[in-house]
Amino acid sequence: MTQTHAQSDPAQSDTARSGIVAGIDVGGTFTDLVLFESRAGRVRLAKVPTTLDNQSTGVLGALDAAGAEIAALDLIVHGTTTTTNAVLERQLCKTGLITTLGFRDVLELGRRTRPNAYGMKGDFRPLIPRDLRLEVPGRMDASGTELVALDEDALRAALKTLVDDGCEALVIHFLHAYANPAHELRAAEIAAELWPNDNITMGHALLSESREYERGVTAAVNASVQPLLRRYVERLADKLVARGYAHDLLVMNGNGGMVSARIVAREAAKTVMSGPASGVMAAAYTGRRAGIPDLLTYDMGGTSTDVAMIRGAEPAVSHEIEIEYAMPIHVPMVDVRTVGAGGGSIARVNAAGLLQVGPESAGSTPGPICYGRGGTRPTISDANLLLGRMDPATFTTPDAPVTLEQIRAIFADTLGAPLGLDAEAAADAVLRIATAKMADAVRMVSVSLGEDPRDFALFAFGGAGPLHASAIARELGVPRVLVPARPGITNALGCVVADLRHDFVNTVNRPLDHVDIDAVHALFAQQIDAGRAAIAAEAVEVSDIRIMPSVDMQFIGQTHLLRVPLETSTPSLDDLRSLFSAAYFKRFQVELPEIRPALVNVNCSVVGRRPEIDLGLLIDASGRKDSLALARTGSRQVWFGGWHDTPVYRRDHLPAEASLEGPAIIEQMDTTIVLEPGDVAAQDGDGNIIITLGGAA
Repeated sequence: MTQTHAQSDPAQSDTARSGIVAGIDVGGTFTDLVLFESRAGRVRLAKVPTTLDNQSTGVLGALDAAGAEIAALDLIVHGTTTTTNAVLERQLCKTGLITTLGFRDVLELGRRTRPNAYGMKGDFRPLIPRDLRLEVPGRMDASGTELVALDEDALRAALKTLVDDGCEALVIHFLHAYANPAHELRAAEIAAELWPNDNITMGHALLSESREYERGVTAAVNASVQPLLRRYVERLADKLVARGYAHDLLVMNGNGGMVSARIVAREAAKTVMSGPASGVMAAAYTGRRAGIPDLLTYDMGGTSTDVAMIRGAEPAVSHEIEIEYAMPIHVPMVDVRTVGAGGGSIARVNAAGLLQVGPESAGSTPGPICYGRGGTRPTISDANLLLGRMDPATFTTPDAPVTLEQIRAIFADTLGAPLGLDAEAAADAVLRIATAKMADAVRMVSVSLGEDPRDFALFAFGGAGPLHASAIARELGVPRVLVPARPGITNALGCVVADLRHDFVNTVNRPLDHVDIDAVHALFAQQIDAGRAAIAAEAVEVSDIRIMPSVDMQFIGQTHLLRVPLETSTPSLDDLRSLFSAAYFKRFQVELPEIRPALVNVNCSVVGRRPEIDLGLLIDASGRKDSLALARTGSRQVWFGGWHDTPVYRRDHLPAEASLEGPAIIEQMDTTIVLEPGDVAAQDGDGNIIITLGGAA
């Protein structure tokens, strides 16, 4: 559902084409780097601790750990958690808001939901406190007609009040600005004269759609993190320049695309959740090259698991993400769902005598028992170790060694005794519950959207993902599992393979019978031109430009919007009607011919596709052995409903066309892959391991 056009802008010919390209992803625990040297035909990898107080230190540390000559790099693409962490932890800049008289409480009233579905208690704190939300006279109606002129004197007084209160960022959010932004534009002109910096966000400029609550919250998020992101990227860019870097620094967005660090702070809200998005983009890229374009991605880390759906090598993108209660961010983001189940998730027997796994996590300090850092509560990682799925030698710490017997005793005392199980059976129960919980998360992005998981393959990554992938796939009836070459650095790989992407939305909000289709075509044309101009302004080589138009529609009287992809940017009214009807039936299995549809939003994504990267370089071919026997490092007892003597292989040593049957363990630097009895694994040309489940439909 795309239109593709060749791209040959000569202004872009001197950049990443020759490409030594570095992708760097900053996670909560580690900063990962993957560096592709196309000319030399090699890849460098690095994983260093994240420096939470100043992420740029960790970024430079990763480059140094990889032995990168910064002055020789053609392109650096960076995924950062700066804005995500700031929003989730509420470590935000002091922000003021100026809005239409009578509407200062829109951010607090929201949609009349409650933090808790039942009862009268529940905490909610708006991003901008009430004393920093000021009103000024001036009013547009829903059609964009001015009812009351903007009171510029009142506006200046409000601006002065916010400056005197020490606000670092400003939101200008007027009613119906999506229909006519004249008041917001004029207010921004006046603010530019009085505000001490450039941290000014106009609601309509970030999100030109109706629903003042969602538009206002999105603008508030943007403004609240804008100074933080601007300071961070400027500091990092300056450090890179000081060390000889002469090209553009690109930053990942939550929509799976990337944007120049020079302009990223203008729409800072779009970088929220960019980390999970980069992993999904790497999955889409890997799946397309492997000939498996339909994927359910499963990223299991230490504290949580992220899942997403990819259909036709295109990740699902949502414009209606709510990252926590009463915080909808209505900018395009890859639709990633998260559950509190990771390697550090704590297992316990609750007051009802039932085994519970997560969402409480042991974190990295003290961490699981097997880390030897003082942890005493059983976790998923400890269960894997106790059942032989992970190598005990990799967790041996000379300062505080923990033995399997100590872990077994804790499982027997804290879990086994209350449940009437021995230690191994208790550990097996922990893994079974964790599997069910993570499978439910996968169902959220497939079954709940009208898709059958059996039509997909499971893409397993993250440090712990391949440990559980076969069990989760079997729970869902998914027939195949794809494990990429470097599961633990997949997010960093996503930074390397991501495209340039710009998303646009304009509200129409009219019954389809009353829509001027020529005006819709004109909106699409404006969006396409703006996207092309934005890509041309970024000095990065692209091989072609894809145009992906869509509309948001609903039946009159409904509040839920349904995204309808289009084949062309010049659809007819009949096209829109039939496509919406088909999309609605696919999602809800019902037809409503007696209700009139409405066209709410016109959307367009303009994507600049970057040149191909050879993923086969991720595993050094010189390390491959001539046979499976030579790649085998030994064997150990592994629990699969009972103890099995299980061969262990080194992934980097597997022959190029390796094929092996489970049970088996495949180990590598950043993860462990578990093949259950009856599973068959084969390796493709890019070094991916594709597991076909024994007995799977």
